Amino acid sequence: MKIVTIGLIFFLSQGQTSFSQTEKVAGQIGLKFATYIDMVGKHNLDYAAERYEVSKSEAAIEIAKVFPDPTLSIGMSQDREGHLTTGNGLSGGLDETVDLFGKRKARIELAKSQHELSKALLADFFRNLEAQSSEAFLMALKQKQLYEVKLNSYQTMKRLAEADSIRLKLGSIMEINAVQSKLEAGSLYNELLQAEADLRNSLIQLSQMTGSLKEDTLWIPAGSLIIKPRVFVFADLMVTARDKRADLVAALYNKEVAHKALRLAQKERRMDLGLTLGISNSTPAVNSGPSTATISAGIAIPLKFSNHYKGELKQVQFQISQSEVLYEKAELQIRTEIMQAMQNYQASCKQVESYDHGMLESAQSVRKGKIYSYSRGETSLLEVLNAQRTFNDIQQSYYETLFNRAVALVELEKAAGIWDVDF
Repeated sequence: MKIVTIGLIFFLSQGQTSFSQTEKVAGQIGLKFATYIDMVGKHNLDYAAERYEVSKSEAAIEIAKVFPDPTLSIGMSQDREGHLTTGNGLSGGLDETVDLFGKRKARIELAKSQHELSKALLADFFRNLEAQSSEAFLMALKQKQLYEVKLNSYQTMKRLAEADSIRLKLGSIMEINAVQSKLEAGSLYNELLQAEADLRNSLIQLSQMTGSLKEDTLWIPAGSLIIKPRVFVFADLMVTARDKRADLVAALYNKEVAHKALRLAQKERRMDLGLTLGISNSTPAVNSGPSTATISAGIAIPLKFSNHYKGELKQVQFQISQSEVLYEKAELQIRTEIMQAMQNYQASCKQVESYDHGMLESAQSVRKGKIYSYSRGETSLLEVLNAQRTFNDIQQSYYETLFNRAVALVELEKAAGIWDVDF
């Protein structure tokens, strides 16, 4: 896969180059949404760091499988009577603790459940990261469109100011009109510079999301804010969310972890068995008698007086109760998020519809008509400026509304645990 990046090159002084034209002049392509999301999944540093939690929990399973280590002891002794050595001794022993009542198995099961929980939490992290990255992509698309609006407005006013300068020399208009149109062009140029800065910042955010921020390289989003309206059924979204929402899966595993932690705590309160095996050898000095060897074996049984205190059990039982409440909270949160996201999406769709009924075309026609009338001396410059501002405001509002609808769709799919968006 070959992804080409492009720097922002603006020929504002000529007033003829748009952002899209810059791409064509450079012969480079933009970053498609699907490619962008794939790059986020592979290279985002926050996600990369979060994946280590899964690796750590997997290693914890191996730790839980470990048997208690035996203890080897070696000792030497010397028998003395006054200044005389009467004998020497050498002893060795091996002690081993044996887990009874399935303690090791309970530890392994708990570690496995914690591993599944960490995987569910990672999936939920990526669910939120996907939505956050998508909104950053949409923001870049919006800023790109707003930059185009500012650029076109500046170019229009710059041409009008240049025409007014010529008309002033010919005596067709008053000097105040020429000055005002020039001032308006300067004001729009300043707005264009700010739009450029906003666009650059949104593109830097894309690079940060993909983990590839470079000082001389920026990704250019290749997509559209215009999406086909979709119809969602609340009941279907709830069913999907219960099956696929990663945070609900995590809440379920959290309940399982709490129950297995209780099971382990109960088993840990039962006694372990200590096995000992020893051997000793005693050798008299100066062959005063035969050497002797002793072999010993024993069992050590701890007396669990500490079981009188049940704080650990109570703590785990409270954890179980808490996990039940957190699961119910997650279900309620999902229901709330879907309801709110549906309301936002439906409202934003209706707002876009209002622009699709000819608002943009009407504003464009009025602006062109005012400019034409002004060139013929049939209307005032103020009317032209008002028409231009109205057209700019409607365009900006239109792209804001498209952006809000696209974001609302992302939030709705995130809430439902589905992901099939493309821009």
